[in-house]
Amino acid sequence: AFITRWSPASGSERANYHIFLTELCELLDLPRPEPACDDTRDNAYVFERRVDIHNADGSSNRGFIDLYRRGSFVLEAKQTSKELDTSGWTSAMLKAQNQADAYARALPATEGRPPFIVVVDVGRSIELYAEFTRTGSTYVPYPDPAHHRIRLDDLRDEAIRERLRLLWLDPLKLDPSREAARVTRAIADQLALLAKSLEADGHAAQRVAHFLMRALFTMFAEDVGLLPQTDGKGSFTSLL
Repeated sequence: AFITRWSPASGSERANYHIFLTELCELLDLPRPEPACDDTRDNAYVFERRVDIHNADGSSNRGFIDLYRRGSFVLEAKQTSKELDTSGWTSAMLKAQNQADAYARALPATEGRPPFIVVVDVGRSIELYAEFTRTGSTYVPYPDPAHHRIRLDDLRDEAIRERLRLLWLDPLKLDPSREAARVTRAIADQLALLAKSLEADGHAAQRVAHFLMRALFTMFAEDVGLLPQTDGKGSFTSLL
């Protein structure tokens, strides 16, 4: 119903983006943006968050973030009305990304830069850019340049909807380095238990370590296709 409602949307982003994003939050069972206050320090999750951009020549100008969630993202909304995947559309989206990047860098140091920039073409696509160190490095397409663009129809996919929920609620869980570290710890724990059990059976510690190292390298060779498959299984897996 959400996809059907928004697919024909056109006109000005100012007329539509508040409604689109509010209904997206409802679709994903997320909290709605809060009423804005005069003091920007209280505006942790609001539309039209005010920021002051300081230029190299010493001048400054005021900007407004279309939707801001502290510690999560800066969102810039457009309604390009341009044909998708054309050079004109891509240029418009990159311009919006650059504008959002400037807003992220203009946020007060006390708030820090959010891990995500989101660029929305209302009713058509959502683009994600991430910078998990939050130190001022470049925001890059997330999870990669081939998959950072979410089309409206992609919202049928539960995995995509969960990605957007985490973007709102716990964005650092989307950091692939954290997942890699978690998996590495889990594997290390398993190997430690295995090593202890083999040593408890009377095998020398050095021999156990040598065996496990050989097994790991052989599993890697199997996973990358250097060893043949037998009955749909890797030959080393079958041997084990």
